[in-house]
Amino acid sequence: MASKTEALSARNRTLIVVESPSKAKTINKYLGDRYTVFASVGHIKDLPKREIGLDFDHNYEPRYEVIAGKEKVVRQLKKLAGEADSVLIATDPDREGEAIAWHISNEIEAARKPVFRVLFNEITKNAILAAISEPRQIDYRLVRSQQTRQGLDKIVGYKISPFLWNVVLRGLSAGRVQSVALRLICEREEEINRFEIQEYWTVSADFATAKGEIFKAKLVKVDGGKPELSSQEQAEAAASLVRNRLYAVGDITAKAQQRKAPLPFTTSLLQQAASNQLGFGSQKTMRIAQQLYEGIDLGSEGATGLITYMRTDSTRIGSEAVAEAHKYIRAVFGSEYTGYGSSAKSPKNAQDAHEAIRPTSIERKPEAMKPYLSADQYRLYELIWKRFLAAMMAPAKIEQTKVDVEDHERRIVFRANGSRVLFPGFMRVYDDQQELEYEARTSTKEDVEKEQTVKLPDTLAARDSLNLDEIEQKQSFTRPPARYSEATLVKDLDNYGIGRPSTYASIFSTLQDRRYVVLQKKKIAPTDLGKDVSQILVANFPDIFNIRFTAFMEDELDKVAAGDDEYEKVLDSFYRPLETALSLRKNDPLIPQNMNAETCDKCGEGRMIIKWTASGKFLGCSRYPACKNIKPISSTKAKPKETGIKCPSCSDGQMLLRDGRLGPFLACSGYPKCNTLLNLSKQRHIEPLKTPPVQTDLPCPKCGAPLYLRSGKRGLWLGCSKFPKCRGRLAWNSLDPALQLHWEGVMAEHRKAHPDVVLTMTDGRPVPMTLPVDDIMARAEENGLIAPVTEENEGVTV
Repeated sequence: MASKTEALSARNRTLIVVESPSKAKTINKYLGDRYTVFASVGHIKDLPKREIGLDFDHNYEPRYEVIAGKEKVVRQLKKLAGEADSVLIATDPDREGEAIAWHISNEIEAARKPVFRVLFNEITKNAILAAISEPRQIDYRLVRSQQTRQGLDKIVGYKISPFLWNVVLRGLSAGRVQSVALRLICEREEEINRFEIQEYWTVSADFATAKGEIFKAKLVKVDGGKPELSSQEQAEAAASLVRNRLYAVGDITAKAQQRKAPLPFTTSLLQQAASNQLGFGSQKTMRIAQQLYEGIDLGSEGATGLITYMRTDSTRIGSEAVAEAHKYIRAVFGSEYTGYGSSAKSPKNAQDAHEAIRPTSIERKPEAMKPYLSADQYRLYELIWKRFLAAMMAPAKIEQTKVDVEDHERRIVFRANGSRVLFPGFMRVYDDQQELEYEARTSTKEDVEKEQTVKLPDTLAARDSLNLDEIEQKQSFTRPPARYSEATLVKDLDNYGIGRPSTYASIFSTLQDRRYVVLQKKKIAPTDLGKDVSQILVANFPDIFNIRFTAFMEDELDKVAAGDDEYEKVLDSFYRPLETALSLRKNDPLIPQNMNAETCDKCGEGRMIIKWTASGKFLGCSRYPACKNIKPISSTKAKPKETGIKCPSCSDGQMLLRDGRLGPFLACSGYPKCNTLLNLSKQRHIEPLKTPPVQTDLPCPKCGAPLYLRSGKRGLWLGCSKFPKCRGRLAWNSLDPALQLHWEGVMAEHRKAHPDVVLTMTDGRPVPMTLPVDDIMARAEENGLIAPVTEENEGVTV
């Protein structure tokens, strides 16, 4: 790869700079010899890693440095810019891309060549040629907006994280947006814990017409009022009351309703739909969307971008795409199915810099693209394609019918609701009503229990006699608010105006990396550490980690991008109150966990306060070191959970899910006789057992210890056997070919002696490694391999 890069030349050409090598490859296909395409591979400069990088004495001006490892890229950029006739910077069409373009422009300034900015909202030949024909200057307002966001985040990280080190534990960190998301998660958990479950009952009955058609209706009124059904006794009394009566059809109300076509995907809607319908995490969704945007090799057609830019909060669609979609709809479904009206408006706070996410051509049908896509790429592309097509179609027309059934004394009223489709409209393509209802909900706290619809007899008329058939009494319980999933967390952040399309995917993963939250059965639960950190941050900085204030700051960033506000002013309005709060709390922090601390039973003067360590927390005297009294806190560690996975090393044990200092892992139930461990990825997928390395007689170039030979994704490699004390490595290509051949043979024999371990369930079936461990456990529970988890055997969640 390096030799190819070095061979690049831009002499007598136009240099085009993009971020991604795969995007460079796709674009290169469309352009002739007059262009050279070069990839910067993301940012080339950034604020210093080990300091805040803002000059507080000079209007918070940022100080940038070349990112470690990017020196070669910068040298190559300067060389190519010096050779080129002109430079077009085509980094991603968002604020982050604008900032990268600005850094590149500054680095190649000495070349004194014309530098322009071009935007590729889709990677297709026509779009690229059109963008190149309309270059513009770098928009410094967008650069300033990105700098403002980065400055705000740096201030929080470098000012509040040390506060957490002093109060809780060294190494913890705070984030401006992530900490507010953590607050939402923790407050939701508190609501769940406070919730009091209440019992309620419903009474339903089957009614038969004279023709023998049966439909179910629910008891809704007794003597003019709603029936009191909070216990089994009340339900039985109501059932007894409705028996032995004559019934007839009362009111029939039919109403035609329009069901609007769904909006095309924004980043937020795409992440939510991919989570709900495909089970994709936000990061996975964005990674696959990036691949679809940058280009897929379509055989003879070559690399082609299949979707438009995937970071957008706009639902706007360009006129050409609308016209193409309508032409397709008329040809396939008929003219009456064309739509796209007022429903496709962008939200109030949308930047509206790009169109919504859509296929670059509606003619590239998912089935035709399937041979060129991976399974996950196909599923996401199909979701985007169908959603866009549905958004361009006419509304559906639904007839909702309400039927009341009354007894002869009109004391009792049962009700049945039915519906039928008069015109399917967009539902011919996209009929996931559960997803559309989810998107329409404003609250993420609970699944709204909708009135069930039934199939009503076709010939039902008022005053028709009905026969009471079976009566059903059903017990139910009110449900606490639902824990956040990745989808509902993104939904609430979007609704509150917190974060932007480029940040949604990283918020949850950052909280997970910091061990503030864990994912359990696809729901987000705060850890003890996460709860403690959130409680302390909110107590000491209530105005900073506030939902409204964070949303207000997002609006301020938009104003900087529009030129309506200034970088220095926004940072100052954030930093000054923060400094005031820090000065108040630095030496007198509020620690809610210690508000009701008991007096030390050893010295009688200090208080037994909570103290944190890397492995947990304990009670210690506030007069330490004068008084060294300590006490353990009752363990909140979760009990090990059965997984139904057989231990790959011993014949007797099964792998248990445990929580450790560094997160969850699987360990054999036969410990300490068997100490087999299996690690979990961030997405809680089981990581396969690695083949042990081969010890060679080759010396480490750093310390002289023997090198280990290992097999990796890119082939064989040599690393020091003393790792991590010594990180010495020897390049495989530096070995003599005969020596390479020798060690390749040794590794081949080693692999035969250590074949890959195939994990199995306790019933002998292979473990579905593509699923997270929680889903594997759920299947094991369904198959009777492990006992169902109850409150008694679950233990306390970490």
